[in-house]
Amino acid sequence: MTYVPRLKTKYREEIRTALKEKFQYKSVMQVPKLEKIAINQGVGSATTDKKLIETAINELTTITGQQAVASKSKKDISNFKLRKGMPIGVRVTLRDNTMYEFLDRLIAVALPRIRDFKGINDKGFDGNGNYTLGISEQIIFPEINIDKINKIMGMDITFVTSATNDVEALELLKQFGLPFKNQTVNNG
Repeated sequence: MTYVPRLKTKYREEIRTALKEKFQYKSVMQVPKLEKIAINQGVGSATTDKKLIETAINELTTITGQQAVASKSKKDISNFKLRKGMPIGVRVTLRDNTMYEFLDRLIAVALPRIRDFKGINDKGFDGNGNYTLGISEQIIFPEINIDKINKIMGMDITFVTSATNDVEALELLKQFGLPFKNQTVNNG
């Protein structure tokens, strides 16, 4: 018996049927699903300090459980002392089991550790069923040792779904357990 993440089982057994009934899909194949989670961390001060990229790669790899890669600049910008090809950020894309494991830890452990947390904003939808969430501190993840970090950095977490609109995507993410503040998503 191979290991199956808790949220993957929950999607197959509960969420899929609940969404099928709510939106009256003819087949379970029409039900939206979470395809991937993309995590991006911009490290703007890496132009002056090269060790920040290595630190960010190690931290993001520790948080996600998958090797992160440096993202390089696409063009020269002299005002920012930026050259084409310089590493300026870190990114990782999670799919399947690692994606569900990360989502489970994000919902159950990391988000409740945010100071004065009242729920996440539902204004991060892009109109095509994808949702982006910004986190201001990487120290909300228990994998990060606060004593060993030298700079607090934020990150963007993008949930890519197969939903065709924001209403279906919001319902899918709410079924997974993401704690949204209020429900005012426009379908347009």
